[in-house]
Amino acid sequence: MKTASLSGSLRENVGKKDASTARKSGSVPGVLYGGQTQTHFTVDEVKLSKLVINPEVFAIELDTDGKKVLCIIQEVQFHPVTDRIVHVDFLEVIPGKPVRVNLPVRAEGTALGVINGGRMEILFRRLPVMGLFENLPDALSADVSHLKIGDSMRIGDINLEGCRILLNDDVLLFACKRTRLALVEETELGEGEEGEEMAEGAEGAEGSEGTEGEAGSSDGGDS
Repeated sequence: MKTASLSGSLRENVGKKDASTARKSGSVPGVLYGGQTQTHFTVDEVKLSKLVINPEVFAIELDTDGKKVLCIIQEVQFHPVTDRIVHVDFLEVIPGKPVRVNLPVRAEGTALGVINGGRMEILFRRLPVMGLFENLPDALSADVSHLKIGDSMRIGDINLEGCRILLNDDVLLFACKRTRLALVEETELGEGEEGEEMAEGAEGAEGSEGTEGEAGSSDGGDS
């Protein structure tokens, strides 16, 4: 898992007034837990935002006044109106202790169904995963190239060593669906083939009637 560095400053006072003052100065109050003690700090809002909006999952080396700790983001709280970050929770990574993270999902390859006019539907952009930090991948990748129109892939189809996805194996993850355009093309193709068959049938019937008529005239001449 990729690691980024972030600097923070310890908070002397913990309270709403102190947190509000920090936000006005362009900082975000946060808390680090998971270790022996909790640490309250502030980090630069701009630098934190760059990590939060990044689609990759980052482990963070948090430096608070010279003390460096490896951690991961557990929760980010946003302002309901402005969408600015108002608080962040970090979980300290402890060797030998599993952690829970939301990993991004990546579809590898182009599905056969997509090549044939279908579309790939991804039901989850991120999945909750539990495992030791050293076993966590950057993302959950799945090869979808073999999926045809109507096929699907479920959580249980993903092979993830050393970690566990915290969802039922039967939960749908990818689905290759038929598009309206593909359905129209199939319908038009079917109607075209049916029209050709009817035309061939009509030609056969006309030829048969002509033969019968010739045979009847010949019989009349003999009499």
